[in-house]
Amino acid sequence: MAEIVRYDGHDAAALSALLGAPRVVVFDSTASTMDDAHGLAAVGAPSGTVVLADRQTAGRGRAGRHWASDGGHGIWMTVVERPNDVAAVEVLSIRLGLKAARVLDRYASEPVKLKWPNDLFVAAGKVAGILVEARWRARRIDWVAIGVGVNLRTPSGVANAAGLDPTAARIELLAEMFAAVRSAAAGRSALTASELEEFASRDLSAGRRCIEPAAGIVRGITAGGELLVDTASGVRSFRDGSLIFSGVGA
Repeated sequence: MAEIVRYDGHDAAALSALLGAPRVVVFDSTASTMDDAHGLAAVGAPSGTVVLADRQTAGRGRAGRHWASDGGHGIWMTVVERPNDVAAVEVLSIRLGLKAARVLDRYASEPVKLKWPNDLFVAAGKVAGILVEARWRARRIDWVAIGVGVNLRTPSGVANAAGLDPTAARIELLAEMFAAVRSAAAGRSALTASELEEFASRDLSAGRRCIEPAAGIVRGITAGGELLVDTASGVRSFRDGSLIFSGVGA
């Protein structure tokens, strides 16, 4: 008989009931919850399916960057969703960041800031990251895997990283973050005026000089989630790439 894996004392069935998720798969340790979620989605896992691990050995962020995922130090979760609104998927990372920041404000000593397209910061460093990977079938989105990593404790040996409140009840934060993911995934169309206003209030980057995705000064984002950079040849918009500041910074 397979050993029952528990997450802070809860097995998969208890977590499914707690979260209101149709299915929860729990690992004590796995390489990547993103890879596990893609595998489940490929064989029909419904929207709202959750893959959760206490520890990841090969957790990743954008562009395949390593994400430190030590046991008991944070939340490492991927949620499968099956949206049908391409415009909403294009801004999903931003919308997720806004929803997640509202949750994490309660666990941080200061308002959480957002760095385009998918990072969440406090003054001490990065506390959370979001990764959205879509899979397509015949020009339609078949599913998206939404990966969320949250540091409760500051990971050791990781530059520019920070933690939230290590004494927080992880299961409570998990429930709030799952609800935030589901709410963001249910969003429709491009970013609204109120979402753009909230992003601007949390924007870590506006007014800062960057070298990637182009050399210039960051001027915010568009309703379509594109980064605006004021370059020597005028303001340009970017949908892809990484935002890298010039000099010392996040």
